[in-house]
Amino acid sequence: MKRVPAMIAALPREIATLVKGWKRQTVASDVAVYTNGDAVVACAGMGAARVALAVKAAMDAMPVTDLISVGLAGACDPKLRVGEIVRAGVVVDLQTNERFEDSRFKQVLVSANTIASVQEKARLHATYYAHAVDMEAAAVARIAQAQGLDFHAIKVISDEADFELAELARFSTAEGQFREAAFALYAALHPAMWGKVIALDRNSGKAVSALTETLRGELDWYRKNG
Repeated sequence: MKRVPAMIAALPREIATLVKGWKRQTVASDVAVYTNGDAVVACAGMGAARVALAVKAAMDAMPVTDLISVGLAGACDPKLRVGEIVRAGVVVDLQTNERFEDSRFKQVLVSANTIASVQEKARLHATYYAHAVDMEAAAVARIAQAQGLDFHAIKVISDEADFELAELARFSTAEGQFREAAFALYAALHPAMWGKVIALDRNSGKAVSALTETLRGELDWYRKNG
């Protein structure tokens, strides 16, 4: 049986370059689905509730064998730098303490229900030996387990352990989207934030570029070995 991966991301900008030229469709509740015949990529927003919509849309688009949680993550390990890839050997659900394991890898990824502050990232590193934190991987892992599908998590560091992002949580919508225009207006009215906004944009661009290169390699592997 041919192995077909479904990559589940939160926001379109995380996978925009990867899926350039793929067939795109939008289904209910602002879920974007991209297919190229060998794989499917879906994104529906941040958080566990939106993950379920994205996975359903991906599985409706084509039969899949693997669910892969992809996207940006915050560093909990102070040694990790922007653009470094995290392949999770353990995913911990912060709300339930469930653990999902991939024996091929060693890094620990914790899934939270909100954007983690610097203080919270430090706590996760101390408590769970976490390398990184995201908001979606545990939900993808849980669905993969329930459906009998293989699960992987491939994340890229977009904010280092000492980079504060907690204030961005106020710009998240109930549908798991990020209100970029509202954030831009807020930042424009607060000059003290300008340096952080510039750094955030630079870091996000570097992270997405690194993630795209890694995911292209992953898709190549599936095409050759699936």
